Amino acid sequence: MQKDDKGVWSVTTDPLAPDYYGYTIIADGVSMFDPSNHAIKPNFLYRASELHVPGPQSLSWEIGAVPHGEIHHHSTSPELWATIVTSSFTHPPGYDPRAKQTYPVLYLLHGFSDDASAWTAVGRANVILDNLIAQGKAKPMIIVMPLGYGAPEVLLPNSGVWHDRAITERNFNKFHQALLAEVIPRVEAEYPVIKDRNSPRHRGPLHGRLRIFADGPEYAGHVWLDRRFQFGGITEEFDIEFPAVNSKSTEQLHLLWIACGTDDRLIDINRKLRAWLASKNVKHVDIETPGAHTWMVWRRNLTDFTPLLFR
Repeated sequence: MQKDDKGVWSVTTDPLAPDYYGYTIIADGVSMFDPSNHAIKPNFLYRASELHVPGPQSLSWEIGAVPHGEIHHHSTSPELWATIVTSSFTHPPGYDPRAKQTYPVLYLLHGFSDDASAWTAVGRANVILDNLIAQGKAKPMIIVMPLGYGAPEVLLPNSGVWHDRAITERNFNKFHQALLAEVIPRVEAEYPVIKDRNSPRHRGPLHGRLRIFADGPEYAGHVWLDRRFQFGGITEEFDIEFPAVNSKSTEQLHLLWIACGTDDRLIDINRKLRAWLASKNVKHVDIETPGAHTWMVWRRNLTDFTPLLFR
């Protein structure tokens, strides 16, 4: 940045492609928001201001002249979880809880350091789905975005989450427990959702650790993408990490779609995981797109992924 003769600091960038960009201002070594910009990127650890470079309505994340759904927020304090479970729900256009229509559910998980609002506030998931539904490319669905931490202490400085296997396992196990015992039952009790075990789909932030749980017949066919790659808690010993995964145990999966940006720091272990799945004859779709570990990649991935669901 340059300071002019009036003491105003400014910077001019090269032309930016239409998208949403995060940025911070560092003054005397302190990272801070832009005080003149109300738009922020929510995050527990890496907050930033957000800049929108508008583009044509052909871009899936741009608000168009189409019917729009709603976003609802829920907070509960279940006994099985020693923290607050916060979830964001998006309802499709035309949603009426009093009507007889039922909807499939997409459980959409955020990445490490994000909160439950990440996929709408930054990922623009609600706008993307509104546009895709209006274009007939995606089916109307309810999206549930739970807060994905079973052990909130993983967000503390020097928590050891990157190196301590015990805290990583505790975080995932408690989240898994809360998801099955609290979040999903509440969704199915309070919303007109399809409860067929072949209906739900679960998706994480592109680099989630694949976990296929055999929790009982009511959950058969679910795909769970959690964030162990994000946390750095997975090893390349996939046979130990996923001892039950093989072509037989995964034969009920309708779609296993794994995507990664080619410049993402996690592309190497992502490719090794996909190679391991192939060696086990586990059917999956490999997607590599230009880009790094950013929402720019993930918005586009969500745009490509959701039309494949509930077909």
